[in-house]
Amino acid sequence: MTTSGAYEQVTPSPGGVRIDHTTTSGTFSLDGGTWDVENNVWVVGDDATCVVVDAPHDAGPILELVGDRRLTHVLLTHAHDDHVTVVPELLAAHPGAAVALHPADRELWDRTHPDLAPTQDLADGDVVQVGDVELTVLHTPGHAPGACCFHARDLGVVLTGDTLFQGGPGATGRSFSDFPTIVESIREKLLTLPVETTVLTGHGSATTIGAEKPDVEEWIRRGH
Repeated sequence: MTTSGAYEQVTPSPGGVRIDHTTTSGTFSLDGGTWDVENNVWVVGDDATCVVVDAPHDAGPILELVGDRRLTHVLLTHAHDDHVTVVPELLAAHPGAAVALHPADRELWDRTHPDLAPTQDLADGDVVQVGDVELTVLHTPGHAPGACCFHARDLGVVLTGDTLFQGGPGATGRSFSDFPTIVESIREKLLTLPVETTVLTGHGSATTIGAEKPDVEEWIRRGH
């Protein structure tokens, strides 16, 4: 587990909105298999308020990054269990926070948290305000039916969860996923962003839209 604080590759907004980063380690389970994973967590906000993007494995380092700020939203890129594990712990510490998930991922969500419902449905084009920065919701199905990315144009950033990684799209070899769908999502919703846009992923290293854009045909040839 590594807590790295402010993510220095992203310049804060004029109003002081920054992106903080941590990683947490645990497991991902689906289709009868379980794998060890390390997840990125992104906290977007200024000194007063913030949102958390994904809630994997261990609430401690996430709450440390939130600190004494008001947590307004837990924004979920999708509902695989390794991205939603500690939502209840975050809500216990910040009971006023909204839990936001695209409704197409409700079946996956219910496998982990059958007794807890998300409080806000995400839809393509929705905007979540964080200080002086808007996070625009991009519905990008493929890795999961309700997968969403969050575009912070003023920060030059898109948070892609498991839709787009350095080197290609997220995995589609398990249930609830589809490779042609994720390629279409990436082409239509992500590769249309400015090439200098920083891509902050759900696992692994950051990349840029410009670095990934030339490789789409290679992804299609290899089938993943």
